[in-house]
Amino acid sequence: LSIKTKKMIKTIDITSGDTKGLYQYLSAAVTPRPIAFVSSIDSEGNKNLSPFSFFNAFSVNPPVLVFSPVRRVRNNTSKHTLDNLHQVKECVISLVTEEIAQQVSLSSCDFDAKTNEFEKAGFTEVKSDLVTPARVKESPVNFECKVNDIISLGEEGGAGSLVICEVLKMHIDESVLDNNNSIDPFKLKIVSRLGANW
Repeated sequence: LSIKTKKMIKTIDITSGDTKGLYQYLSAAVTPRPIAFVSSIDSEGNKNLSPFSFFNAFSVNPPVLVFSPVRRVRNNTSKHTLDNLHQVKECVISLVTEEIAQQVSLSSCDFDAKTNEFEKAGFTEVKSDLVTPARVKESPVNFECKVNDIISLGEEGGAGSLVICEVLKMHIDESVLDNNNSIDPFKLKIVSRLGANW
């Protein structure tokens, strides 16, 4: 005797406007996502340091990293990082490891534009070689980047802006390298974003 159970499928039809819970489902399904810890600066010299989990590498020659700050859903405002990048088209993208995850989480709080998250979260600024924003000393990998383009993906709360960054210089702490001079993922201990608070 075999009993077949009916499989239940949850369907979200985006075209019909059925987007309830879409962010939670989308961000929990497309995982794990690495985290871009982005250092930026505005035209008045105010520094910002903020994490973004919509992030990845998209080209090697030229080396291109892409991340996307998403507009706040509650009041449809843009993040300070995005505002800064429209003013000064440079940034440093650092990687997030287990050792600094809690500090990175603190930097994601909604501070005002003049608050320096390096100081607030206890990170050490390192002067970059080719760009104005500082590197993060506590991160084992830092990418100095120029912003090639910013593509708005929508105007409503939850819409992202695709920030296309060309890597000009990469800094790697040798402590995360193996005997072949390659990055060892077990030494790097990278943190990735899953759904909800994971």
